[in-house]
Amino acid sequence: MNPRTYSLRDALCAPRLVRAFGAHDVLSAVIGSRAGFEAIWASGFGVSAAMGLPDLSLLGLSDQLTAASAMAAACQVPVLADVDGGFGGRLNVAHTVQMYERAGIAGICIEDKQFPKTNSFVPDRQRLLSADEFAARLEVAKRAQRHSDFVVVARTEALICDEKVEEALRRAHQYVDAGADAILVHSKSRRPDQITDFLKQWQKRAAVVAVPTTYYSWPVEEAWEAGVSMIIYANHGIRAAMRRIAEVADEIVRSGSSATVEPTIATMDEVFEATGLQGWLALDGDDR
Repeated sequence: MNPRTYSLRDALCAPRLVRAFGAHDVLSAVIGSRAGFEAIWASGFGVSAAMGLPDLSLLGLSDQLTAASAMAAACQVPVLADVDGGFGGRLNVAHTVQMYERAGIAGICIEDKQFPKTNSFVPDRQRLLSADEFAARLEVAKRAQRHSDFVVVARTEALICDEKVEEALRRAHQYVDAGADAILVHSKSRRPDQITDFLKQWQKRAAVVAVPTTYYSWPVEEAWEAGVSMIIYANHGIRAAMRRIAEVADEIVRSGSSATVEPTIATMDEVFEATGLQGWLALDGDDR
């Protein structure tokens, strides 16, 4: 068992909030971990976007697992992987758990939407799976895992699908009863009110994970006081990369050289350092 698996389970129970950075590839995961984030979120949205595809269940288990396992191998912090709905039915969920666990990934997050899922922020295309069926998949997931420290986070999209907080609570209780180790409550509100309403009634049955993509002004201190155990900045890496790459490319085309962008981008030495060049050269043992 990867020792980072233990650290994720322990972190979710620790007396401090865990901050996770959404990564779309290994380099963004390394950058996030070096910045001080305590965990990495292997973002399904980000991995899809990095491959030029929308977040519509177009990538399967192999693509997402390859990306997440490479992040886990490169980072010193635990990786929690986004696996959408588990890539199929109950047996697919069991297979997903075993493959991710075998790859040394600390845990997975599985959501209660129908296949194929649509990204949560696409309007009018959200379809919830029945709570009973999702709970059954969670039970299978927990039976399939081989080590008790592997974490299964159940993500409810009830609020995304315009259901009331009461429905999110009902589902979350059922999912914890089915064995979920933590609950991710997703919301598209511009304020954290739905999340705080949920937390006031939750009574800390399990750790709660929040993703403040739309209610981004919520300070981590307030989230912790409200009862959040982990907060995921799920898509900021890919969004930052897209904006900055576009700006640099446009400026080079406009100016006719890279002279104006050189002071604003990473140096070659910074890339060498981030990718561990000296360690690899030391392994080679050749003084040439």
